[in-house]
Amino acid sequence: MSHTRQQLSETDYDVLVIGGGLIGASFACAMSTQGLRIGVLEAVSPGSASQPSFDDRSIALSLGSKRIFEAINIWPSLEDYATSINKIHVSDRGRFGVTRLDSLEQGVEALGYVVMSRDMGRALGERMSTLDNVDLISPSSVIGVDMPEKTAGDRVGITINHQGIKQKLSARLLIAADGRDSFVRQSLGIKTTDWDYQQTAVIANITSQYPHHHVAYERFTDSGPIAVLPISAGRCAIVWTCANNEVEAIMALDDDAFISAFQQKFGQRLGRFLKVGVRQAYPLRLVHAREQVRPRLALIGNAAHSLHPIAGQGFNLGLRDVATLAEIISTAQAQKRDIGDLAVLNDYAKWRKRDHLRVVAFTDGLVRTFSNNFLPLAIARNAGLIASDLIPPVKRLLSRQAMGLTGKLPRLARGLGL
Repeated sequence: MSHTRQQLSETDYDVLVIGGGLIGASFACAMSTQGLRIGVLEAVSPGSASQPSFDDRSIALSLGSKRIFEAINIWPSLEDYATSINKIHVSDRGRFGVTRLDSLEQGVEALGYVVMSRDMGRALGERMSTLDNVDLISPSSVIGVDMPEKTAGDRVGITINHQGIKQKLSARLLIAADGRDSFVRQSLGIKTTDWDYQQTAVIANITSQYPHHHVAYERFTDSGPIAVLPISAGRCAIVWTCANNEVEAIMALDDDAFISAFQQKFGQRLGRFLKVGVRQAYPLRLVHAREQVRPRLALIGNAAHSLHPIAGQGFNLGLRDVATLAEIISTAQAQKRDIGDLAVLNDYAKWRKRDHLRVVAFTDGLVRTFSNNFLPLAIARNAGLIASDLIPPVKRLLSRQAMGLTGKLPRLARGLGL
């Protein structure tokens, strides 16, 4: 059974996952059927309120991500906590363009689901605790990474600080799932493409006068996009993107003033907003690693790519990393190939490249296009929204992008086991 290691009696693993947040834990659960010995290193003790993945943020799960969670047996623990997104309403504040996506038009039960990250963290933690071949080594931090000198080296070594004691571990494959500021990526000198949007996402839960009817709203404003996601009855999660120089003033507003300011940005589609919960602010940057793999190393999730939250693509992109890498490793195992061999890992990088570039271009393009108030561009983008609403093939493509069902899908994203 998986457990928090108090004493590391064994130090050799098949796979070591650095980062036990939502993506790292998902990968461990996905790989648990493959007969490999897996270690998951996490700096924060299990169940701690300070685990950044497990806070009060809400995550918009695409339909493809829901299928991945079904395939790795997480969804049964999440289903009661998930709110379906049956429609998505996209608009440009003060202008005429609008696009409406509908699950009925696409012939699916929902376009996606909204789940609190805390509930997702709990479900993943409970699942990991049942796995005999997964060790959660926590609290621990990586203080050194020793990659093999040549591609022929058969293990990677790491030095960790585990409860104040330095220890060495080794693995055939190291997975960096340690977030946007990944220690593993930085310590190995893997370069990134970075862009600071000079924007911050202010996140909170809000109570509305009218029911949300399972509609998610994406509204573009002059200061950045706003998302309103359905959660429990009468409550929505909001993501208010604002310029960095506005954040301090917005966070300092009392609740009534905050509600009034947000109401002015969003409008009256949900009636009056009545109550707002705790607010949190997250600076927004694009970070994309220029190398996704090296011998004995693969990057997944935010360690590989951290996106603007517009259109809710980031976590879903990371979960497709999980599903693809799990399939690549499963296939290599079946073929008696070395799971850390660069040729194997290049298959993963090649498979993921198109999806990464497409989603980075999609989200970055939306931010830049809708943050520009140049009138001809505003008219063009609103015409684009109307075209997306009226032309069925365009709408279908946009819907499939939102559902995480474009491109070559790994087995788990089709709801199939490895």
